[in-house]
Amino acid sequence: MPDYDVSEPLDTDYFAVFANLPEADRLAWERARSLSAEALPQMNDYWDRADYPLHLVKRMGEKNLLADGINVPGLEQMSPMAAGLINMEISRIDGSLGTVIAVQGGLALRSIAYFGSDEQKDRWMGPLARGEEYGAFALTEPDHGSDSVGLTTTAHLDGDEWVLNGEKKWIGNGSIGGVTVVWARADDGGVRGFLVEQDTPGYEAKTITGKASLRAIFQASITLNNVRIPASNVLPGSHTFKDTSKVLVATRLGVAWSALGHATAVYEAALNYANQRIQFGKPLAKFQLVQERLTQMLAELTSMQLMCVQAATLDTEGKLRPTQASMAKYNNTRKARALASTARDMLGGNGILLENHVVRHLLDIESIHTYEGTESVQTLLIGRDITGQSAFA
Repeated sequence: MPDYDVSEPLDTDYFAVFANLPEADRLAWERARSLSAEALPQMNDYWDRADYPLHLVKRMGEKNLLADGINVPGLEQMSPMAAGLINMEISRIDGSLGTVIAVQGGLALRSIAYFGSDEQKDRWMGPLARGEEYGAFALTEPDHGSDSVGLTTTAHLDGDEWVLNGEKKWIGNGSIGGVTVVWARADDGGVRGFLVEQDTPGYEAKTITGKASLRAIFQASITLNNVRIPASNVLPGSHTFKDTSKVLVATRLGVAWSALGHATAVYEAALNYANQRIQFGKPLAKFQLVQERLTQMLAELTSMQLMCVQAATLDTEGKLRPTQASMAKYNNTRKARALASTARDMLGGNGILLENHVVRHLLDIESIHTYEGTESVQTLLIGRDITGQSAFA
């Protein structure tokens, strides 16, 4: 049987989008690339078994790949461009590992950095960024996904303790031990964040099984049954859902970079395969139809690169608007889905084999297309911005 190696990175950059990166950003990218040789050979097996390679989370922390651009004392701060390149590169390796960054750094760590007290920051930021502790972000509920503003989890202040009750679903890292940032509605109706260590009595988490996407990271269904935590565990800077949204907007651009990483992986797999696979006496790459499809894929990939780089530039300058992040996410996850489907088809029957990586990316893209705001929600946000008219129900 022929042995195809479709995972070799080709550093695709047809428009020299990344040619003039600052040295610090390029070094961050190289740190992420250095994980590939260690992680990629393991991921198909972990994905196939629906198991979570927690040792790789620790390795990502050791390489300073989890902070997602957040200033963590003791660690070199990365620019928005560097954070994006890391998201892209880790997702090029595997979507579950890319989601670790989104959950651990983008959501949990960022919530504490934005809204935490000095004591909370001292306790959690360093360990989360270094992968010594695990962090989760519990917003979504069984009946509140896109309309998470309507969350029904409650937090009642009883003396010097908060009492939490409710349910959460699809919570990455919610069942592995560590700390969960639980978003709940307080007595005054405001939405606040609470730090709940997962061994707290009344916190019950069950890992969701039967997933066909992001199988190498655990997501949980959580029940909060009279969970009592000290009053000091509330994030003092959080008061309304606008605070929650601030975290979500910041991580939305990371999803666009993650989609770019997936798209890069499947395009390069298709190109590698086309040059190695012999049919009718010649490589697939010598067929006109194959060259046309590769050209179409490269054009889409290049447009994704340009959008990510421009968004990161705006973010660095403090000029990125929330709907621009929505546009990047909307554009890139849609195009990543299309590229993965084309790549799967180009590999023929070999496209459904995990050893060729494409089908894993194809299925994992389905999750990033949904989380951090569905396609439908992004269109309504962008549509409201460009028309001045709200179409939300």
